Amino acid sequence: MKPLKKYALLALTLLTVGSSLTSCATVFGGRITDGQKRRPMPGETQRQVRAGALIADILLFPLISIPVDFATGAIYKPRQAAPVTSVATQQPTKK
Repeated sequence: MKPLKKYALLALTLLTVGSSLTSCATVFGGRITDGQKRRPMPGETQRQVRAGALIADILLFPLISIPVDFATGAIYKPRQAAPVTSVATQQPTKK
């Protein structure tokens, strides 16, 4: 194989692999919840952005990955479920 073809093939392979991993939060962020997909209603708290995924998006492929992550909602942190408080029922003690 000629050196020019070899480098062209290598560049094409790296571009293909690199473009498939462009959206860090989409690829590595895990399952996207409903709270991440929809916009907050008036009065609800704003969604928090995953700082690590945003930095990786900016450093790797900013023109492609940032819009993809924001469009899919993967860049946002999942909302924490409200803590469930249960009232313990007391069993009568035997004497």
